[in-house]
Amino acid sequence: MTNIPEVKLGIIAVSRDCFPIGLSISRRKNITAAYKGDIYECPVTVENEADMIKAVDDVYNAGCNALVVFLGNFGPETPETLIAQRFHGPCMFVAAAEGDGDLINGRGDAYCGMLNCSYNLGMRHLSAYIPEYPVGTADDIVKMIDEFIPIARAVIGVKNLKIISFGPRPQDFFACNAPIKGLYELGVEIEENSELDLLVSYRKHAGDPRIDAVCKDMAEELGVTGNRYPELLPRMSQFELTLLDWAEQHKGARKYVAFADKCWPAFPEEFGFEPCYVNSRLASRGIPVSCEVDIYGCLSEYIGACVSSDAVTLLDINNSVPKSMWEKSIKGTYDYELTDTFMGFHCGNTPSCKMCADRAVKYQLIQHRLLEPAGSDPDFTRGTLEGDIAPSEITFYRLQCDSEGVLRSYIAQGEVLPVATGSFGGIGVFAIPEMGRFYRHVLIGKHFPHHGAVAFGHYGKALFEVFKFLGVKDISYNQPKSIPYPTENPWK
Repeated sequence: MTNIPEVKLGIIAVSRDCFPIGLSISRRKNITAAYKGDIYECPVTVENEADMIKAVDDVYNAGCNALVVFLGNFGPETPETLIAQRFHGPCMFVAAAEGDGDLINGRGDAYCGMLNCSYNLGMRHLSAYIPEYPVGTADDIVKMIDEFIPIARAVIGVKNLKIISFGPRPQDFFACNAPIKGLYELGVEIEENSELDLLVSYRKHAGDPRIDAVCKDMAEELGVTGNRYPELLPRMSQFELTLLDWAEQHKGARKYVAFADKCWPAFPEEFGFEPCYVNSRLASRGIPVSCEVDIYGCLSEYIGACVSSDAVTLLDINNSVPKSMWEKSIKGTYDYELTDTFMGFHCGNTPSCKMCADRAVKYQLIQHRLLEPAGSDPDFTRGTLEGDIAPSEITFYRLQCDSEGVLRSYIAQGEVLPVATGSFGGIGVFAIPEMGRFYRHVLIGKHFPHHGAVAFGHYGKALFEVFKFLGVKDISYNQPKSIPYPTENPWK
């Protein structure tokens, strides 16, 4: 993954001046000794504001971009919270549990200090990550650090991200409406271009000497059976290079880039292919390319890539599973009702590494019907990567700015079932507990669009914390039957 941050973690211990400073220092050293990863141990223990300045300068000079602020005892609430204000990166606040000494000179009262710490963070309107139970021994805090790393990676990524779009969105496709106000609230930059800008750049890449190497890489990835149109590879390679060069030349002051591109109806005829396979290849490297100028879908994918350090995809929450398929292949084998299942589909943007072995470059059936003569062989509608999505645990999620400028999100964990779809595109049979109720009272009830991002694993806990850290107040999930939705009719 070449487009996501590397977290360089530091730890700063704090100490209230009426408690032994040695308690914070020894407890900090116990944490760094127990932690198996890389962590910079700041030698400055913060008791006052002058110490705070020295400590933050020290971790900056050490190259840290994320911090653990450790209350080894009660802690000085003003200096410790000013660390989060002065340090421009995500901070986790944790506190020491008792038990490593007596309860006279060895008692630190960090359990109490964490209350004042959170109160002070709130008064200063500072975002910080505080674990579900933030008090622990060195071994406990090591586990908290491990959970903090993907959260920090996503926050750093978002704060250094530029989304590059080529639009506008397709006609009569308001699902991809994207008020940019929410992006600026999150700290994301956006560069909006026209589809014509992309076409001009693509044509300038004709004859690029790097095309042959990209063609070879594509052929190796697809294999003999997956490479159905070898004559198409030079065109797709030229496009891949166009996007990569645009990212490098236009990211400006930002470190990371993601794309939201228009892909129909004009694109295939003017470029000579469908962009889906190329989009899938970039997504596998941590550079999401969302379909249909879905800017918040693109952002959602990028967050998932940072959290999982893995390839992600963007799918339509597309069609119901036929009852006959459910009865034959799911009922009695998997603990899912028919309404828990649906098919996730897109034309062919899911990375090859997340699909079944028989995936191949094919043609976009819907666009072929629409854009090419009836009965003709597909021509410029070729370029989709199609096949069933491989069975896997998944997290279906999205961060969206609604038409009123309010950031909303949802997260639902489930799986892709090993059930053949018998359909076209990049597609899979998805199962999410209580999907039917979630579909009605979250996706429909809160006016979410039809695209959802997919991370391949259960990452709901980390995503929930990322959205909280980013200031998203509305985070929905697939609630069990025992917890009705506010809009759910109790007399159904």
